[in-house]
Amino acid sequence: MTIHVSRCCFGYRRRDLVLDDLTIELPSGSVVLLGPNGAGKSTLLGLLASALRPRAGSVRLGDLDTRRRGDLKEYRRQVGWLPQQVTPVPGLRVREQAAYAGWLKGLSRRDAWDRSSEAVKQVGLGELAKRSATHLSGGQLRRLGIAQTLVHSARVVLMDEPTAGLDPTQRGAFRALLDKFRDRASFVVSTHQTEDLADSFDSVNLLDQGRVLFQGSTASFLDLAPHQVEKERRAEAAYAGLVKEEV
Repeated sequence: MTIHVSRCCFGYRRRDLVLDDLTIELPSGSVVLLGPNGAGKSTLLGLLASALRPRAGSVRLGDLDTRRRGDLKEYRRQVGWLPQQVTPVPGLRVREQAAYAGWLKGLSRRDAWDRSSEAVKQVGLGELAKRSATHLSGGQLRRLGIAQTLVHSARVVLMDEPTAGLDPTQRGAFRALLDKFRDRASFVVSTHQTEDLADSFDSVNLLDQGRVLFQGSTASFLDLAPHQVEKERRAEAAYAGLVKEEV
């Protein structure tokens, strides 16, 4: 289901705007949100998660609008959030933390507990369900983060730099995990990396300094690269042609 962001303005200080009159659509499927550091990607994801509220404009998922207080609970049930750092809750085991996330999203304690067992199994943490969450590796914590969204059956899962700090093997395992759940939910993944973009995402949204530089299919994004560029470098070339990063 598409998330519509319409004419949104947001700033962390009164006079400074990170996003100014931003309009963007995040369609169903697997969407990558590209852009350099400081482009506004994390701020946009905060708005999509309803953790941040825009000064002006709207964020909508179907008929649900984050401006309407009565819609917020259901909106948050349908939208899952995987921040850059998944924080283990002291004193909770893996399954308990997954259940706790479901309870925070409005499930009853029993429903959250019942669903948590399957959720941790689906992300490959079934054998670690009784382990303290504080004893998980970085890759395992990201898996737990996904389990926390599966507990409440999120229809859209937002991920902020989910592979940052992971080694190549962990990144490959994480991408395989996303492929596994493509039929269950849509994903919006924020990153500044272009590796495996063609194989992992259906559409691309590119931000720079709070502005949309590109919206469209992955194929149309790759077509922006010069024809002589090797296939493996087309995403990188298309990105470089639109974003002029300072060294």
